[in-house]
Amino acid sequence: MTQSLHIIGGGMAGSEAAWQAANLGINVVLHEMRPKVKTFAHRTGDLAEMVCSNSFRSDDHEQNAVGLLHWEMRAADGLIMAMADRHRLPAGGALAVDRDPFAQSVTQRLMDHPKITVQHAEITELPTDGHWIVATGPLTSEGLGQAIARETGSDALAFFDAIAPIVYYDSIDMSKAWMQSRYDKGETEAERTAYLNCPMDRDQYEAFIDALLAADKTEFHEGETAKYFDGCLPIEVMAERGRETLRHGPMKPVGLTNPHQPDIKAHAVVQLRRDNALGTLYNMVGFQTKMKYGAQAAVFKAIPGLENANFARLGGIHRNTFLNSPTLLDDQLRLRSRPHIRFAGQITGVEGYVESAAMGLLAGRLAAAEIMGQPLPPVPQDSAMGALIHHITGGAEAKTFQPMNVNFGLFRPVEGLKGGRRGRVHRYKAYTDRAKAAWTDWLQAQCMSFAP
Repeated sequence: MTQSLHIIGGGMAGSEAAWQAANLGINVVLHEMRPKVKTFAHRTGDLAEMVCSNSFRSDDHEQNAVGLLHWEMRAADGLIMAMADRHRLPAGGALAVDRDPFAQSVTQRLMDHPKITVQHAEITELPTDGHWIVATGPLTSEGLGQAIARETGSDALAFFDAIAPIVYYDSIDMSKAWMQSRYDKGETEAERTAYLNCPMDRDQYEAFIDALLAADKTEFHEGETAKYFDGCLPIEVMAERGRETLRHGPMKPVGLTNPHQPDIKAHAVVQLRRDNALGTLYNMVGFQTKMKYGAQAAVFKAIPGLENANFARLGGIHRNTFLNSPTLLDDQLRLRSRPHIRFAGQITGVEGYVESAAMGLLAGRLAAAEIMGQPLPPVPQDSAMGALIHHITGGAEAKTFQPMNVNFGLFRPVEGLKGGRRGRVHRYKAYTDRAKAAWTDWLQAQCMSFAP
């Protein structure tokens, strides 16, 4: 009789792992502690709930590494990508989703699957036998986190992750703000107006930076060191690196024209991206923050257009733990000291919804193949999946290992390509063509292995 696969954690990675393994014929038990045991960041008991941004980032699968990862997940019948496509929101070239219907759809598909059982209970110890995937994400419960730390023989690495505020659209002053995607990107009018913009002149920007730097912020416990992931820096940390940092980052004014004052170029612009299909909620792009709640309301209401803003959610900051995967995991995502346990998702040291789900996809397929007695060859390094898993399980320097988004810097070079901007376009296309071929061959080999 085929053994069951147990998965701890029903986020992006755990949900995708369950879907992949079940579709290969494995009985799956998905253990999710919510809603019985809550976290500060989650609002519901839904699986694959989005707690930070509602964006899966670029969907360009020829010139962007994360878009290529989208392509590979779709080719593997990924549940996360299928539901993201179903609940897609206009966002120019990005794949943004309506977060609540997305999570509800993922939950329903998994609950309806005949080979998946969902159990709502907390697991606080590492299992001693069976087949398991730990996909508990950045908010691993204290009990299980301590068990993992005991097993690995060292303290878990950690950094602090921040989330951005969400504003009710009807509280935004549209006599000052306007709708426009940067450089008018997007094929439809809805995509070209997926972003809402609040302009600042020089004096307003300088006053904003002063208020930001002076605001009350979350303090860390004694002995904790704040190791921020550069892709999700709090705006205060960016401002501390230089007064112009934000103006050249999330508040850059390029590619935008204010229709209220078309002849005046804004010194800086705060962008908000649509967060739900109704268009009633907007996420402040790049405005992850560690300011205390009272300070957030005061500072953000000084932004032109947000003077009377009502917040559906204020920003926040939390501890985010991950493994030193280069030393602890093998190339099949198995814990070297307990190979019956695999890890997937952000806890492995990848960063982002897409990367987390991708590692879940791999863990589910690899575990299913092992249970069925059909071990798979290593994931091809020239695919986006392979480049990412190679980085976290051996390609990165263990002493300086930090969470990583997928990027073309993780790919092996393609020989004979020229440098420069035009050369980069051809190089990225060469990377994606090679990756698609390698990933397609790997998937086809699995189809042959799993054929009855």
